[in-house]
Amino acid sequence: MLGYRVPAPDEAMLISGGKSGRDGTPFRVVTGHGAFAMPFSRSVSFLTLAMREAEVAEQCVTKQGITLEVRAVIAFKVGNDPESIVNAAQRFLSDQDQMTVLAGRIFAGHLRSIVGSMTVEEIVTERQKLATEVLDGSKAEMVKMGLIVDSLQIQSIDDLGAGYITAMASPHNAAIQRQAKIAQAQANQAAAEAEQESQRKQAEYERQTAIVRAQYKAEVDKAQAEADQAGPLAQAGAQREVIAAQTELAERQAELRQQQLVSEVVKPAEADAEKVRVIAKADAERMKIQAEAAASYNRVALDRMLIDQLPQIVREAAAGLANANINVLNGADGLGEIAAGLVGQGLTIFDSVKQNMSDSRESAPQLAEPPGDPDDGNTQPQAAV
Repeated sequence: MLGYRVPAPDEAMLISGGKSGRDGTPFRVVTGHGAFAMPFSRSVSFLTLAMREAEVAEQCVTKQGITLEVRAVIAFKVGNDPESIVNAAQRFLSDQDQMTVLAGRIFAGHLRSIVGSMTVEEIVTERQKLATEVLDGSKAEMVKMGLIVDSLQIQSIDDLGAGYITAMASPHNAAIQRQAKIAQAQANQAAAEAEQESQRKQAEYERQTAIVRAQYKAEVDKAQAEADQAGPLAQAGAQREVIAAQTELAERQAELRQQQLVSEVVKPAEADAEKVRVIAKADAERMKIQAEAAASYNRVALDRMLIDQLPQIVREAAAGLANANINVLNGADGLGEIAAGLVGQGLTIFDSVKQNMSDSRESAPQLAEPPGDPDDGNTQPQAAV
C-alpha cells in the first residue's frame, strides 16, 4: 500500500515530519508493526537494533607500573525502549557504524582507568572483577548514547615480553608440576600396585587351578587304577574262595580219613591188645593158682580146680577185651610187637610155674587122688596157650 511501511524485527522505524513524536521527540518511533507515512510530507528512516561487537586492544599501566596489553570484546546494542532509540538515532542515525568505534573508545578509556588501580596478580587472577568494574564505569555513558552492553569479556592479558606474568606463574607452575609429578608418581604406584595385585590374583588363580587339576588327575588316576585292579582283584578273590573251599574239603577229608583209620586200624588193634592182655593176665592167674596148689598137699585137686576155672577166666578176658582202650603208637606193627611180647612172657611164666609145680610134686608127699577116673570124659582138657 502506498505510504505504509513495516520495519524489520531488528529495526526501529523513525517517521519524521508533521507532528512530533511522543514526549516532544522530533520523530515518531515504530517497532514491531507497520505504520502509514504520507509520501512527500513524511520522512522514514530505520535504525538497527541488532547486536554489535567492539574489540578493544589497549596498553594499560598497572598499579605496579607494569605495562600490560589487555584485549577485550564488548557486545552491545541499541536499547529497545523509545528513549534509547531516540538517543541513539540522534547520535548515530546518519552513520550507524560510529556506534562501534565510539563504544570501543569509551571502553578503552575505562579499561585503562580500572587496570591502573589494580595489580598484575589481581588482573590475572580476577578477570571477572576487571570486566565488572569496566562495565560499571561505562554504563552511564552508554545509556546516554542509547546503548546497552550485554557482555564484556577479557580475552587476553600480555606483559609485552617483560616476563612478569611468566615469573609470577613460575611458583604456581612449579607447584603444579610438583603436584603433577606427585600425582603421576601416585598414579604409577597405584598402577604398579594394581598390576602386582592382578599378578598375585592371577598367580593365585593359576595355583588353585593347578591344585584342582592335580586333584582331578589324582581322582582319575585312582579310578583308573581301581578299574585296572578290579579284574585281578576279582580273580584273586575267586581264587581265594576256591582255595578256601579246597582247604575246607581237604580238612574234612582228613577228618574222615582219621575216623576211618580209627575205625579200621586203631580199634581193632586196641581190641587185639586187650585180648592179649587179658590172656596174659589169665595165664598169670592160672600159674599163680598152680603154684599155690603145688605148694599145698592137695596138688591134684588144685590142678583140677585150675583147669575147671580156666574156661571162665578166658571168657571174662574175652568179655573185657570188647571195652579195651589201648593206644598203639606204631599201628599194626606196634600192636603185633605188644601181642608177641605178652604171649612170650605168658609162656615163660607158664613154663616156670610148671617147673616149680613139678619140683614141688617130687618133694611133696603124695596126696589122695581125687575121686573120679582121670581118663573118663568128665575131665576137661587144658586150654592151649
